[in-house]
Amino acid sequence: MSKLRPLTGNWRVARRLQAILLIPVLVALALGGIRVKNSIDTLQDANDAVRVAELVQAANAYASDAINERDVSVIPLLEGRRNAPAVLAARKVTDADAKAFDAAVARAPKTAGLLRRIELVRAGEKQLPTVRVAAFTSKTSGVQTEESYHAVQHPLMEISNELGFGSNNQASFGRTLYAISLTQAAESLVRSIGTHLLVEDRDALGGGELQNQLGSFSSYVYLEQVGLQEYAGAGTAGDMTRLQTALAAAQKKGAAQTAKAAEEAKAAGQAFVTPPKLTKMLSEIATGKPTAELAAEGITPESFFAASALSFDAYRGIEVNLTDTALAGARSIASDARRAAIINGTLALSAVLVAFLLAAWVARSMSRGMRRLSASAIEIAEQRLPAVITQLSQAVPGQVDTKVSPIPITSTDEIGEVARAFDHVHREAVRLAAEQALLRGNVNTIFTNLSRRNQSLIERQLALITDLEDREADPEQLANLFKLDHLATRVRRNGENLLVLGGERPTQQWDRPLPLVDVIRAAASEVEQYERIELTGIPETEIHGRAVTDLVHLLAELLENATAFSSPRSTVRVTATRLPDTRIMIEIHDQGIGLMPEDFALINHKLANPPTADAGVYQHMGLFVVGRLADRHGIRVQLRPSPAESGTTSLVMLPGTITWRSGAESDSDTLALAAVKARATPGLAALLANGPADPFSGHEAWDDGIGRPDAPVEPTAAAAAPDLPAPSGRSAPSGPPAPSELPRRTPKRGRRPGKDG
Repeated sequence: MSKLRPLTGNWRVARRLQAILLIPVLVALALGGIRVKNSIDTLQDANDAVRVAELVQAANAYASDAINERDVSVIPLLEGRRNAPAVLAARKVTDADAKAFDAAVARAPKTAGLLRRIELVRAGEKQLPTVRVAAFTSKTSGVQTEESYHAVQHPLMEISNELGFGSNNQASFGRTLYAISLTQAAESLVRSIGTHLLVEDRDALGGGELQNQLGSFSSYVYLEQVGLQEYAGAGTAGDMTRLQTALAAAQKKGAAQTAKAAEEAKAAGQAFVTPPKLTKMLSEIATGKPTAELAAEGITPESFFAASALSFDAYRGIEVNLTDTALAGARSIASDARRAAIINGTLALSAVLVAFLLAAWVARSMSRGMRRLSASAIEIAEQRLPAVITQLSQAVPGQVDTKVSPIPITSTDEIGEVARAFDHVHREAVRLAAEQALLRGNVNTIFTNLSRRNQSLIERQLALITDLEDREADPEQLANLFKLDHLATRVRRNGENLLVLGGERPTQQWDRPLPLVDVIRAAASEVEQYERIELTGIPETEIHGRAVTDLVHLLAELLENATAFSSPRSTVRVTATRLPDTRIMIEIHDQGIGLMPEDFALINHKLANPPTADAGVYQHMGLFVVGRLADRHGIRVQLRPSPAESGTTSLVMLPGTITWRSGAESDSDTLALAAVKARATPGLAALLANGPADPFSGHEAWDDGIGRPDAPVEPTAAAAAPDLPAPSGRSAPSGPPAPSELPRRTPKRGRRPGKDG
């Protein structure tokens, strides 16, 4: 059973490093998350405390204004003025406080204790409309009106116990606030009952009702003192200082008010009795003295209400200060918690981000080196090494620079070691390729020497056969000599093919231009079945002498191929067309068996890119020779399917560098060219009509040589690419013969033309 591949076997380096850092990053993320969670919880608690403080503020304002509504309504209601402006204004303020309280309740946290206290407030609020209707009427005798407001005020006051988040002692803070609220409520009851006693007609009271009111009055005076003692016990030294300052300010304000009232009475010419201090007023009222006696001492409803209101306002100021302090503290804590949550969250995310960035940087530095190594190795395998091998195969091995450029990685880590190993492999590969190229060069030299030796023997053989042909009169024997001549010519071409394989050029070349028609006729004379070749519409164009020999060789190979792989009863038609850009396109049409599309692509690729001489080249020598000869002079060769039902068309594009127009075409040539245009393929007809567009353009097989198949396609056995026979490349004589002196194998009266006229 095969060993299972590891889970990370195909992972990239970056991914592996990230996996390595994943565990510590997760641990850091968890710890940071806990810290962030604590900060968020603290922020949530602080935000809840802020909303509780806002609720306490609204509740205290609601409670203070509710009992203040009761106090300011005593005199108007006892006098029967139910819709007095003071009463309506006080109730309006209380109603506004109720709406503000409702809004604060909607924002407040839904804790069990807070919800319970709010339910008590709602129960008291339901009684408020009834209390207002029955206030200071026969329905509520004695102090029932004053005490009935307690159902609304007391639950609101108790919400203060929920305040104090963030203080050193939350319970102590709430207790202090509750104590001052209790003191304020007691002061309010004292003010309300005392005013009630000073205004009410005591003769109309029932038995014992006055004593009941006096008893309640004294009880609430005592309760106020209890509240102050509770405040002193729960509050801090600062709280007591604040209270003493507030009471001192109230006494100072009361003295100022008394002095102002005295001045106003004096100015009006009225008698003014200076009222005693509040404590004296309370003790005198508690004795039950008649109102006339109290007034004689300066204790009137107005002076008493004003003096008591100063204490009430002082307590109210302390209460507001405490709630404001609690709210400010809660907001400060919330701000700090919010800042801490942001900082902790930022630090946690930054730590994770830095970890990943560090991993990414390390991974990138490693993967960059590995990618550079991979790219360099691929470049060596696909470009540099094949280029050196190609140079070694096409040039003298000793003249090729075989120096290897090292891979541009200078690190000394494992990646650098692998790079040096690749450099070593590269050098060894180049060295082996140089040795093989040298060996191949030696083999080519052997082929060249053997070919040159055989060439001299074949030339002598051809000369002997020609001499025999000139002296032979028997047509049958002459035909046999012609066959022998062709066999010797093909043997000579095979020898010349060896020279082409060895990279040799013809030893003798034409030194003057030669008409194209004579070049084509010379190539046709090299073909065994020359009588099947038909030339039509060849323009008057001359070929440079340096290209004549190779062009004859190239065309002979293509003509030999066309005649060998087509029916002996068919003709091979050769046409040529002059393009407006001075190029000449030669077309060789046969009616053979044709090839498959993939075979055309493979053959055209080899024609456009002649391969290095190896065993495969010797099996298809014709393709290699035609490609090499065409590459020498910039000639473009391509095979295409014939427009007819079967057959192949060979296209040979001669560049303007080896051709030029010798003169005006004759009438016969013009007519012949017109006939060619009439019979031309659609593509060629369009070319002749529209101008110098490349007739080979638009065909992928020409553009890249192989039609871009997915993989090279070997010819099938049924339609294999024919082995083009080796061209003769017959060396020209030392002097340029006349065109009629070129050998043309056209039988005429049993004699060989060109030899006997």
